[in-house]
Amino acid sequence: MTPEAIEACALALPGATLSVQWGDDHVFKVGGKMFAVLGSAGGLSFKASDLAFEVLTEGGPARPAPYLARAKWVRFDDLDSLDPDEVADWLATAHGLVAAKLTRAQRREIGLA
Repeated sequence: MTPEAIEACALALPGATLSVQWGDDHVFKVGGKMFAVLGSAGGLSFKASDLAFEVLTEGGPARPAPYLARAKWVRFDDLDSLDPDEVADWLATAHGLVAAKLTRAQRREIGLA
């Protein structure tokens, strides 16, 4: 999957924004909080549910994301091997996990409530 396709998929989610941080990493946020990062040197990291974190990192195609593993973030180093439908589902889940922790007022402000 191309970085452009991942970016389009992430930004199609309600209230999603893009911020370029840490050099040239593309950081996708909802309500000002990160839900995915597309690294400038390649790779995709995102917030995962507890179960998805275990499945994807224990013998799966992903590894725990550096610095964010304790918060259940996973990292895929090879974008070419990713299935677009799976990526769309993972990003939607990551977005939902982060959006669920926003206040009711924040969710209403960005059109999620």
